[in-house]
Amino acid sequence: IMKSPICEMLGIEFPLLAFSHCRDVVAAVSRAAGFGVLGATIHTPDTIRQELKWIDEHVDGKPYGIDVLVPENLATAGETGVTYKSLESRIPSRHFDFAAGLLENAGVKRPAVTVSESRPPPFDPETALRTLEVAFEHPIKLIANALGVPPPEMIAMGKAHGVPVAALVGAKEHAIRQVNAGVDIIVAQGTEAGGHCGEVSTMVLVPEVIRAIRPIRDVPVLAAGGIMTGEQMAACMAMGAAGVWTGSVWLATTESETSPVFREKMIEASSRDAVRVRSRTGKPARQLKSGWTEAWERSPESPGALPMPLMSVISEPAISAATKAAETGNPRARDLVTYFVGQGVGLVDEVRSAGQVVQSFKTEFLEAVERMNGLLE
Repeated sequence: IMKSPICEMLGIEFPLLAFSHCRDVVAAVSRAAGFGVLGATIHTPDTIRQELKWIDEHVDGKPYGIDVLVPENLATAGETGVTYKSLESRIPSRHFDFAAGLLENAGVKRPAVTVSESRPPPFDPETALRTLEVAFEHPIKLIANALGVPPPEMIAMGKAHGVPVAALVGAKEHAIRQVNAGVDIIVAQGTEAGGHCGEVSTMVLVPEVIRAIRPIRDVPVLAAGGIMTGEQMAACMAMGAAGVWTGSVWLATTESETSPVFREKMIEASSRDAVRVRSRTGKPARQLKSGWTEAWERSPESPGALPMPLMSVISEPAISAATKAAETGNPRARDLVTYFVGQGVGLVDEVRSAGQVVQSFKTEFLEAVERMNGLLE
C-alpha cells in the first residue's frame, strides 16, 4: 500500500482514481486496487439505485465513489418548474434546423425525441441532489462534483455519512473557494482533460493549486488532465499530488460505454484532435474533433452554441442518432461521431481491458520511480 493520504482516506492500495460513466469500468478498476468513480450526470434516483446495486454485486467489496454534476452557473439558475420540454420551447428554430441539416447531409434521419411532461432538464441540480441521497443507501466512499463549489447540502451529506467530498477545479482561485467551502479533496484538472475544463495546463495547475491552498488547510490534491500512463502519474506525484484522477484512458477499454466507432476514432486521433468547444453542452468542453464540432464552430451558417443546459437538448439526440447510424455502416455519419475526450487521446493505440490499464499504470509508475531514484547517488 502506498503512503498517500488518498490511499488512507479511501482505503485503497494505489491512488489511481478512474472516472467513468460505465459501471463495468468502475467495478474493474476498484477490483484491481484502484478506485472507480461512477459519473452520474444522466442518472435519476431510480436508475442510480440499479447501477449501484450492480456495482455492489461486482466490486468484491472494494471501495468506489460517485460523481454528480451540480453546476454553479446555468442559464436556468434560480428558476423553478423548468422541464426538458420547457427548455425545448426556448430554443430558436434555427438551432434545431442547423443540427437537422448536419444529420440530413450525413444521411441520418432527424431523431424524434419524445419525453414526458415532467422530465427534468439536463444538469438539473435538484435531480442530482436526490440522486445523491439515494446513492448513500450504498457503501460509497467518495462523492465528487464538477463545475463549481458543491452546494451546501452536498457537503453536509458527505459529512453526515463520513464520506469525503471532492471537487474539480481548473484554476487556483477556484481551489481556494472550494477549500474555504469545506471540501475534503481537490481535483486539479488541467486543460488537457476531456469534458469540461479550463485553460491552464496540468503541469502548471497542480503546483499552483497546492501552493495556493497550503496556507488555508491541509487538503490532498489529485492531478487530472491528459494522464494516460503510470509515468505521468509519477510526474504528478513528484509535483506534490497525492494521486491522480483519470477519465479518457478508460474510454478505450473493452468495458467502456463508448461505441466501437468512437474507439476506432480514438486510436486514429492525435492529441490535436481533442478540441475545446461549446457545441456539446454550452460550456467549454474538450471532445474529439468531428464534423459536428467543426460545423458548429467554423461554418458561416452556424447559429452558435446556446448556454448550458439548452445546448444539450440539441446535441445529445443528434449525436446519438449519428452514432447509431455510423454503427450500421454509414461512413458520412461516422464523421459526426464525437465524445468527450482529452488530449491524451494521442497516446491511445489499442483497446484494452480496464484491469490491464490499471496493471500498466502500476508497472509504469514503479519503473518511473526507479528511474528517478537512479538519478541520485
